[in-house]
Amino acid sequence: MLQGFVAWTLWPMASDLAAAPADAPLIAAAADLRFALDEIAADFRRATGQDVRIVYGSSGNFRRQIAEGAPFELFLSADESYIVALAREGFMIDDGVPYAIGRIALVVPAGSPLKLDGELVDLAAAASDGRVRRFAIANPEHAPYGRAAREALQKARAWDALQDRLVLGENVAQATQFAVSGGAQGGIVALSLARSPEVAGRARFVVIPDQMHAPLVQRMALTRRAQSTAREFYAYLQGPQARAVFLRHGFAAPA
Repeated sequence: MLQGFVAWTLWPMASDLAAAPADAPLIAAAADLRFALDEIAADFRRATGQDVRIVYGSSGNFRRQIAEGAPFELFLSADESYIVALAREGFMIDDGVPYAIGRIALVVPAGSPLKLDGELVDLAAAASDGRVRRFAIANPEHAPYGRAAREALQKARAWDALQDRLVLGENVAQATQFAVSGGAQGGIVALSLARSPEVAGRARFVVIPDQMHAPLVQRMALTRRAQSTAREFYAYLQGPQARAVFLRHGFAAPA
């Protein structure tokens, strides 16, 4: 697996609301939420006059950082098991609520020899015939979308042939950068990022069927540090306006 690959940056990992006041609550959010959550945070600011500061990254890394004392007041994870574990260990107020179901997509940059095949049949063939030299996914060791990508590749019987050609992103946003930069022939990333304006002009995508991977149930919860603004934002995220934004960005509603 290739891990030293460098790509240009499509988006920063801190929110565009990073200019918020220093006393605004710090929110840890899975990288797949980058565009949806920035929109929701802007809506929240217009509705309440209050700001939040959002940091995007790998859910697995945030799980560790919160356990080590990182000053986050709210955690939106792409894997609900991280929230449940933190709640059991006493770092969260409770085990929170699901807020979305994630979807994955095959992304193919302009000029790639790969076909837009959601079942990944062509990808399995491309791994054997030499059409794919580099293929991007998030690191499955700590990124939920990386695990889902691995499961889909295993289901398509392409995992073994691709392992030595994988470019691993620290999180799914970085994997998306790798997949569309032209240095890789494609990648499996979050649908919410594949649908973003930054990707639209550089690559095409197709949704991978849900049955090819375990459900990506995304859960959020308040940490023991949570103050009033974080609690209000948490409640706002459960409201109809926020739910509509999640749906528009490619997430499914939780049961």
